[in-house]
Amino acid sequence: MHFAPRPLPNLTIILIVTGGLILSALTCSIAYGQESGSASKTEDVRAVVSAMLESQTAAWNKADLEGFMQHYWNSPNLTFSAGGKTTRGWQATLDRYKKSYDTPEKMGQLTFSELEFINVDSNALLVLGQWRLKRESDEPHGNFSLVLKRIENQWKIIHDHSSTLKEPTEDDQ
Repeated sequence: MHFAPRPLPNLTIILIVTGGLILSALTCSIAYGQESGSASKTEDVRAVVSAMLESQTAAWNKADLEGFMQHYWNSPNLTFSAGGKTTRGWQATLDRYKKSYDTPEKMGQLTFSELEFINVDSNALLVLGQWRLKRESDEPHGNFSLVLKRIENQWKIIHDHSSTLKEPTEDDQ
């Protein structure tokens, strides 16, 4: 006995096609990093890193260098570049700060501004910005670039490059 296949009802065909499209969309979303949620993830990272920078300025403004350094990668591989020199390691960076800013008056009041966030990948971020120290005798300022990496589910600064803007003198003009 031979049975001829029965044609599928239209509703069944629609369900099969729709299911295939949904499965395809889910597969693409997973394969491409769930792009539909990437904007909110970017905003979340920016909020976390912005809060981290606010925490750093609060620690600095209380003359708490150890608190300021909490957001740096505590590793001998940390790099900090300023004044034409690169310091390697967390402890060496803290020591450099302590030497340069050995009094609350030298530390002044720190602010960061004009922050730009550039995603390198899901675990790395470049932050560009301006810094300013308000002190009784002067107001040094300049720019910085920070490379941050997600380490053990926390964002840590793995490289800091800060420069001071030199005000033009009569000789420069």
